[in-house]
Amino acid sequence: MNAVVIVVCAVLSVALGHATAEAQLTTAASGPIVYGHHHLNVTDVDAQKRFWTTLGGTPIKVGTSPAEIVKFANVFVFLTKRDPTGGTKGTTVNHLGFQVPDVQKAMDAARAAGYAIVTRAEAPPTIEVKGDLAIVADQHTRIGYVMGPDEIKVELFENTAMTGPVALHHVHFASSSVGEMQAWYVKTFGAKAGKRGSFDAADLPGVNLTFSPTTDTVVGTKGRALDHIGFEVRGLEAFCKQLEANGVTLDRPYTKVPALGVSIAFFTDPWGTYIELTEGLAAIP
Repeated sequence: MNAVVIVVCAVLSVALGHATAEAQLTTAASGPIVYGHHHLNVTDVDAQKRFWTTLGGTPIKVGTSPAEIVKFANVFVFLTKRDPTGGTKGTTVNHLGFQVPDVQKAMDAARAAGYAIVTRAEAPPTIEVKGDLAIVADQHTRIGYVMGPDEIKVELFENTAMTGPVALHHVHFASSSVGEMQAWYVKTFGAKAGKRGSFDAADLPGVNLTFSPTTDTVVGTKGRALDHIGFEVRGLEAFCKQLEANGVTLDRPYTKVPALGVSIAFFTDPWGTYIELTEGLAAIP
């Protein structure tokens, strides 16, 4: 097992030692597959921690390891010190979406901390923009875009009904073949197909997967600021065998890590999104 995987697993074990009832792993009972984590390549770990803390996350110290994470209510953000080859824009995952009860307040906090507010540049042209915010009529809400370190694009989505301060809302893919991508995620992960406003989408516990069409050439995520996305899978070994039976080549085959009581695997979707699969994280004491 390579050093990167060992570090990832170590990070997970420490995180769970500090996790509360709000942590995403407690949602594992919600279904056989739930969303788990975003894994970032970062030039400056401390700068990234400040950004994600500004958005409402809680940093978790990982002993003497340089790898660290920031915990949100239903997702972990993993930070690995490794210079990325580029930001999220231009990849198959254009941005990450988090929901907040008051988007203007969240945008004000981001601006005060020195982060670039890019709503006007990044909002779709069909959406009305007023100041920092875009009004999304078909979803009856307001959104804003902020650019984090290493050119990580984050959407803040207002949900006035939520009770917590911040939570993961969606992962926003970009593709020239939206219908095929949506169908693939529905089939592969058992996600529920639907719409999020005008967007094609699919839902899993903890996340909405949103798919936008693009005529631009996009590249895969591996090596970029958002290196890979992560799903927790109940029955991972059987799931990996089913993936292979369906013609999927695993970049890292199903691997048990007895010392931590977890199992992992990696593969890449047909459009280039790098994906980690995990099992057993919720059981680690």
